[in-house]
Amino acid sequence: MQNYVITIARGFGSGGKDIGMRLSKELGIPCYDRQILTMASDKSGIDESVFVETNEKLRGKYIANFLRRMPVTGVLDPQEKDFVSDVNVFNIQAELIRSLAVTESCIIIGKCADDILRDYKNVISIYIEAPRSACVKSIQEKMHVSEERAHQLIRSTDKYRTKYYSYYSGGKDWTNPTNYDLVLNSDRIGRENCVKLIKDYIKIKFGEEIYFA
Repeated sequence: MQNYVITIARGFGSGGKDIGMRLSKELGIPCYDRQILTMASDKSGIDESVFVETNEKLRGKYIANFLRRMPVTGVLDPQEKDFVSDVNVFNIQAELIRSLAVTESCIIIGKCADDILRDYKNVISIYIEAPRSACVKSIQEKMHVSEERAHQLIRSTDKYRTKYYSYYSGGKDWTNPTNYDLVLNSDRIGRENCVKLIKDYIKIKFGEEIYFA
């Protein structure tokens, strides 16, 4: 196998990004999160602020049309009127994610990547979650906010991620364990052990074809 991809979906405050960054260091491969937005902006010419605004969330008219679920089609040409629409911005990112999957080994945080790459044989999809109390504590320590604010951030962030995932996956629930190869409770086993388990699973799935840097 020439390259492989790890996708990480995560509940807010569960440490999914932190685990992804630790795994990146252990495996010697890049971890993409915010960088996907910059890369998609550079590729398309659309201002990066548009990608930031739609990062794992739906804007107004898409929330209103949520139950209708607009069909997800290919990337539009710059002269077309919906070039900066939510759907086209998603498709630009999805095209980039598919390109990464066939050209390099990497870790991708969020971005509906597990569903975008669901038919790719070189992909391992991970879902990281933790009890609410652990997520609240993690957010308080990282963002220096009150307990009440941490609860609020978890509710709002997980809510818009849920709608985003459902919209672009055709109605799937992003917390459904059957979407993933592995579902890990980062509070019960610890973030470092999450990294170890993922590394072990890479060897189980891909055998000795994988070389860790």
